[in-house]
Formats: sequence, structure tokens, C-alpha cells
Amino acid sequence: MINLNLENSPYEMGQKIGEFFKRNDAKFPIKLNDFQKRHGKESLILLTKYFPEVIEEIKGITDKISYDFELFASWMMCMGCCLIIRENHNVEVRGCTAFSFIHNDAIFYGRDNDLPPYLENVSKSILYQPQNKNKFILNTSSFVNGEEGLNEHGLVVAMTFVIPKLDEIKPGFNSLFLVRYILENCKTVIEGITVLKNLPIASSCNILLADKSKEMVVVECNPLEINVRHPIKNNNGDDFIITVNHFTSKQMQVHEKSNQNVYYSKVRYETVYNALNKSDYIDPIIFTQNLLSGKYGFICQYNKKIKFKTIWGTIFDISKRKHYLAKGNPQNTDFIEDNRLNEN
Repeated sequence: MINLNLENSPYEMGQKIGEFFKRNDAKFPIKLNDFQKRHGKESLILLTKYFPEVIEEIKGITDKISYDFELFASWMMCMGCCLIIRENHNVEVRGCTAFSFIHNDAIFYGRDNDLPPYLENVSKSILYQPQNKNKFILNTSSFVNGEEGLNEHGLVVAMTFVIPKLDEIKPGFNSLFLVRYILENCKTVIEGITVLKNLPIASSCNILLADKSKEMVVVECNPLEINVRHPIKNNNGDDFIITVNHFTSKQMQVHEKSNQNVYYSKVRYETVYNALNKSDYIDPIIFTQNLLSGKYGFICQYNKKIKFKTIWGTIFDISKRKHYLAKGNPQNTDFIEDNRLNEN
């Protein structure tokens, strides 16, 4: 997992990403089918309307690497919803487990990011310092958009993939761009919820929001409907919330195409639920490290034969804006503190 630091104008940040790609001889043999081309172009119109800054960032990349902007940006708009549609009309499946909890009047977040192994070497932890916008950390298997992050105001935003019904994929922001937009533009959970109710959403997904005031929710999103799921209390009366790769509320399950156990998502949910509900620990950081590394049950112990693995683990001490990152499976990779967000 690579660290990048980006600052200044959107276009300049894109140019820096493009220069990184050129130095590393990155290749982008992008091929989109007719459905993806149409979805990408229609979604780009909406991205330009609601988030023109990120359009400039993508232009900075494509100008630097001499790549067709519309094709490249359309490809990015398909991520997390319809990037790979197989012959049997299923969308490529992703994993991930994310949660937030309160301990001793402080709030924390943990995540295992589960993906095909080929994405391990291209994943990035990016410190963004855009002009006149929030400073934030974005952890991503892509670039520009991403799976999770923490901003300077103590707001965490994270997505988990939900298998969509193909006829419910609409032009709009995919889950990774939702994460990026909220990190850059919002300070609180309430602001994040408002954004999700007003932006066009492309596909089914979960968006976890948590902030330093100890608010936390999971917004179950779909182009046709959203549901705000609130935390539950553990045996000590402290709040916690979990999201995996299905909708937890019954009302939203009509909007997904899964058996409620995507890459053992039901099992992963139960592992985290049981650990957080029991709440028999002293140090919340060590507890989260142990939970993410599988010491409380199955969460990252995928069989190598399925070609799917945990490629990084994250802990945010939200109250202190601290970031701990395991650049690899937490079973065999240490969590290292990353202080970039708190540096001047």
C-alpha cells in the first residue's frame, strides 16, 4: 500500500497522480461494454454538476498520461456498481467489514478491506489537502475516489459494497465517489446524511458515518430509496454499529441481489457484533487490532483458493483524529500509526 500526499488545486492534484502513474509505467487497458459506456457518460454529467472539482482532478490525470478523458472518467463512474458485468449478468462482488463504537466516552472505527489480491499492490493511502476544502485521509484501492477516510473535523466516511439489481443501477455517484464527496465537503454525520439524501446515487451500497461528537449511522443507499440505520447498545450501554456486504434492515433487502452472506458477510457481522456487544476489553485500540486480525472469530481468514483476501486494515481513533493502518492482512501485518492528518 502506497502513501501519497496531494495538495493545491484539483487539477494540480490530478497532475501529481498522473506523474505517479507515469513513473510507475501504469497501464489502463480500459474496455467498457455498451451498458457501462452509457452509465459512465450519464453519470459524468451528474458528477460535473455536483462535484466539478473532482472532474478537474481527473482531467489533470488524463492530461498528464495522455489518455481519453471521457473513457477514463466513465470507467471510474462504473466502479463499485457496474465495472465488471459478467456474461451471466452478475456484477463482480466485493467484501469488507466496517464498524464504529464508543468506549470510555471516546469513539473509534475499524475496517478490514477485502478484495481480489491483484489490488493489494496498487492500493493507496492518500492525504488530500485541497484548496478551500477539508483536509482528509482517503484509503483506496483506486484513486480520486475511495473506500474510507477521516477528515480534519473528525468525520469518518466508509462504504461497503452491496450486490445491486441490474435494473436498479442508475446514473449517479457510485459509493466510492460518495465517500470522497462527503469527506471533502462535510464536518458532521448530520451533514453527511443530508448529502446522501440529495445526491443522485448510482447503486446499492452502505455508507457508514461517524464523527467526533460520537454520532454514528449506517445509511443504506439505493437509487430508489435510502434508510438511516442507527446504532445499538452493548452490554455496557455504549453505542456501536456495523456494516458488511448486505443490507441489515429488512426494508432495504428488496434492493439487493444476494443471499445475505456475500463472502461470509453474515459470519463477519456476527463476529464483530459478538465482540462489540460483550465489550470485555480495556484498551480499544488493541481490542480493534485483535478483532480485525481474527482473534474474536472469522473476519479476515479467507481460504487462498477463493482468490480473495483482506488487503488492509484500518483503525481510526476519531476523538483524537489518529490513524492506524495495517498494509496487508492484519493476521500477519502490524498496525502502524500514521500522523499525516495531524501534521501542519
